[in-house]
Amino acid sequence: MTRICVAVCEKTVAALESAAVRASESADVVELRVDCLGAVEDLQRVLDRLSRPVILTFRPSQQGGHRELDHEARQSFWKTAARTEWWDLEADLASEVVLATHADWSNVIVSHHDFSGVPKDLTKVYERLAATPARVLKIAVHADDIVDCIPVFQLLDRARTEGRHLIAIAMGNAGLPTRILGPSRGSFLTYAALAEERATAPGQITTQKLRSVYHVDTIDQETMICGLVGLPVMHSVSPHMHNAVFRAAGINGVYLPLEVRDVQSFFKRMVHPRTREIEWKLRGLSVTAPHKSKVLESLDWIEPDAKQIGAVNTVVVDNDKLRGFNTDASGFIEPLLKVMGSLRGLRSAVIGAGGAARAATWALLKNEANVTIFARNVEKAHALGKEFDVSYASLSDASYAGYDLVINATPLGSGESIDQAPATAEQLAGAGCVYDLVYNPIETRLLKEACKADCKTVRGLEMLVAQAKNQFELWTGQSPSSTEMYESAAAALGH
Repeated sequence: MTRICVAVCEKTVAALESAAVRASESADVVELRVDCLGAVEDLQRVLDRLSRPVILTFRPSQQGGHRELDHEARQSFWKTAARTEWWDLEADLASEVVLATHADWSNVIVSHHDFSGVPKDLTKVYERLAATPARVLKIAVHADDIVDCIPVFQLLDRARTEGRHLIAIAMGNAGLPTRILGPSRGSFLTYAALAEERATAPGQITTQKLRSVYHVDTIDQETMICGLVGLPVMHSVSPHMHNAVFRAAGINGVYLPLEVRDVQSFFKRMVHPRTREIEWKLRGLSVTAPHKSKVLESLDWIEPDAKQIGAVNTVVVDNDKLRGFNTDASGFIEPLLKVMGSLRGLRSAVIGAGGAARAATWALLKNEANVTIFARNVEKAHALGKEFDVSYASLSDASYAGYDLVINATPLGSGESIDQAPATAEQLAGAGCVYDLVYNPIETRLLKEACKADCKTVRGLEMLVAQAKNQFELWTGQSPSSTEMYESAAAALGH
């Protein structure tokens, strides 16, 4: 059974009441974070409004609470606390509170929080909690890298074997897989936020995302797992696309964002069937920056095109082998062919000299286009031009008149540079088609400049969908709906 607990943290009882009522509309359990209140009073009126089971929490700042609370203040609170379905008591206070209040251990969650990382003695922490008669144990640690989730999953496996109820969570973006996969691996519940800006712990996402994007209620031990490997990854719309088509195709699968710092450690400890330290139905991975080249060292087989490009963006777990592919190049070309037809002999300008520019140049040359590389860093442009035997030039004062195709393979136009473009309408005047590989926002500044210059345009989201469609086929053998992928991605981007 999947239980989602929404934690609410407000400064006034009135605000707490309002938030708790809203939380009860989507949650299975509501946690009242009493330590957030400026004054603890009249909680009964909040409890009277709720139809869901309630966890009462009064956490000190040392364990992630919102108030400086000494031992005496905490003890005093619990002596007069309302009896709810659950009391969440920190391990250092649990036995004392139960003795003083004659509370029932069957309604106690005994907990340990570590916001600094994963303690080396995590197993001993579990054993200390398990030594109490508490019905539910809770351990929350902070993950800096996906591999920090390994001991959390291992504790869930142990608790299930020993017949103990355990809530085990790795906080932070890197710990998100424990929140999504935890219930299917035996976690008593998982936590969610009422809204993204109201999260009570790092890495907490909303109930809506858990249920509608990640389908947490349908994940089980047989669910096929795929994911996006990179740093950062939380901004990506790939989970929205892949999870939408998993559901549309009736496939028991889930696609997760996987925040990875050390890609070789991740592949050794969590991916490769011969060396991984946890058991999960891992089938495939998307790979994004900064790991597309480094990942080659961890694979058993790499397709020839990916070797030539020098980058892998797709991994398939095939029995005990890891196979690497590059769907960026084909995904890049597919939307172009729809607009331009044959690319043979077309005069193409590639803006940028990084990994995306490299893949674009390779794909254009394979389709017999002529390429000139434009970049701010002329040395990098020279190196890339020399490798592919193509022309290069400085980006400053470039003119694209006469070019059939202009491609932006830089991040300009997204993130902090959202209002910037690598070319103006004046520079684009006389060009045929402008293709911006940036997909967020969908309509970039460069595409707006291209429209002013009366150029055809191709959106970056077209490429994102095309390469993702090819990935899905490699993992499942099924061809997903491009329309489903595009619409789910566009919705995630606010369009």
